[in-house]
Amino acid sequence: MGIITFPIILVGLLAALLFAGIKILAEYERGVVFRLGRFSGVKTAGLKWIIPGVDRMVRIGLREIVMDVPAQEVITRDNVSVKVNAVLYFRVLHPEKAVIQVENYLYGTSQMAQTTLRSVCGQAELDELLSERDRINSRLQEIIDLQTEPWGIKVRAVEVKQIDLPGEMQRAMARQAEAEREKRSKVIHADGEFLAAQRLSDAARVIDAQPSALQLRYLQTLSDISTEHNSTIIFPLPIDILKPFFSEAEKSASTTGGTKPSGGGAS
Repeated sequence: MGIITFPIILVGLLAALLFAGIKILAEYERGVVFRLGRFSGVKTAGLKWIIPGVDRMVRIGLREIVMDVPAQEVITRDNVSVKVNAVLYFRVLHPEKAVIQVENYLYGTSQMAQTTLRSVCGQAELDELLSERDRINSRLQEIIDLQTEPWGIKVRAVEVKQIDLPGEMQRAMARQAEAEREKRSKVIHADGEFLAAQRLSDAARVIDAQPSALQLRYLQTLSDISTEHNSTIIFPLPIDILKPFFSEAEKSASTTGGTKPSGGGAS
């Protein structure tokens, strides 16, 4: 009886060891295997088997990770205190390096991003942070990617998400923007006045060359008013319009006065 029981126990132990060594890796996962503490290899996706008690497998995801970088207190080059936060996009390219070269690649990448964010933003002025965000993002991505490359990590992009300004700085910038808009308004108004004065000067030269143009303009104004308004409006009549009539009257008077009536002689 004991002889029969021993093979059954042995088969059961072998079956338990067999099932204990079965591992299933998803398509986006890789398994870093250590055999007796030494790196053995990287398992790809699918059904895999390791030696229980001898092999140890660490799962590493290959999907892109989106990490929020907490807001950092930054003093810019022009001595303005701001809070800046960002978002980091990265993924693991070499799973064995992410396990062997660093204890916790997620924590290490987060700390590296925070310190780099403070350093890069502290080297820029406030106007550069607000207007040249693309350049700041590229600089952050370049530095973080270089620092995390030994860990087998590829940083695809870094985006500065929000810049919080002190209240007094926000009010100062609002006053500056208002002054800038007022300056543009005055410049536009002055340009309009200049163009209007130039057009009036051109019109004055035309009227000076053609005096009849002023009379025609006067008559056109009277015509426009009479069609648009029903009220009675009295306009002074320019004397230039009546000059031709005065000239004709003077000619007639001189002709009549110069002709003496014919009379009979004295008887």
